[in-house]
Amino acid sequence: MTVPHTVDMQSKPQVTSFFDAQSNTISYVVQDPASPACAVIDAVMNFDYAAGRLSFDCADEVIALIEERDLKLEWIIETHVHADHLSGAPYLQERLGGKIGIGEHIQTVQDTFGKVFNEGTEFQRDGSQFDALFSDCDEYQVGGLKCFAMHTPGHTPACMVHVMGDAAFAGDTLFMPDGGSARADFPGGDAGGLYDSIQRVLELPDAMRLFVCHDYGPGGRAIAWETTIGEQKAANIHVGGGTSRDAFVKMRTERDAQLAMPKLIIPALQVNMRAGEVPKDKDGNMSLKIPVNKL
Repeated sequence: MTVPHTVDMQSKPQVTSFFDAQSNTISYVVQDPASPACAVIDAVMNFDYAAGRLSFDCADEVIALIEERDLKLEWIIETHVHADHLSGAPYLQERLGGKIGIGEHIQTVQDTFGKVFNEGTEFQRDGSQFDALFSDCDEYQVGGLKCFAMHTPGHTPACMVHVMGDAAFAGDTLFMPDGGSARADFPGGDAGGLYDSIQRVLELPDAMRLFVCHDYGPGGRAIAWETTIGEQKAANIHVGGGTSRDAFVKMRTERDAQLAMPKLIIPALQVNMRAGEVPKDKDGNMSLKIPVNKL
């Protein structure tokens, strides 16, 4: 088994979801069952692209729940550098505290997109914008809840699945069984690597709850975000039932070639590789670049 031996299926954190319809993103508050400690997974900052205007409706919903339950926010986790929404992590941290964490391979992502956006030497490419960088199998705690991070590259080099008791948060590595998997054609992505990562995730216990970061309601069904490892192994349309690596790579490569870029990819990458901070121009004003023919 290539996952840590410390999987604790007896600890069952309370998981509360928040759905952002603009980006089809699901954020989560994960509460330690034995204390007021909690973590937030993949917080969203709202962005009106046409107006260039930020707002915080989604993050404010998360804050309201944490304050209503009188919880203590210890971790703000980014499963990866998202391309479809802007992170609300700094906004949550400013109001509630907590440490912002991401996988250590953020450095690879920063180097790749630092070149795409022609960032100057003032843009640090060492992950120092984040409070914590997780290595594969790193363990940490939310209150008394034992957690660990699994490096799951393929969608991006820095993707991680976070396991908290009997709950795993998949980021974009897996979607709901009828949604399959995420694309692997962004710079630094790799379809074969994604297949290998998914196989590793599927080694977790069948009964483990799995929470996805995005859902698009395939076939018109209601939006959903919770499944199990066992359901994924049996029924995921891209990898379930013993799909081979070659078949997956062929499917993923052909499918990705037909996909348009996410609507918010240009602002999202610039903001998210900075731990949710919006870059500023030489006068200190928040400002974004639009590289042409680079993505």
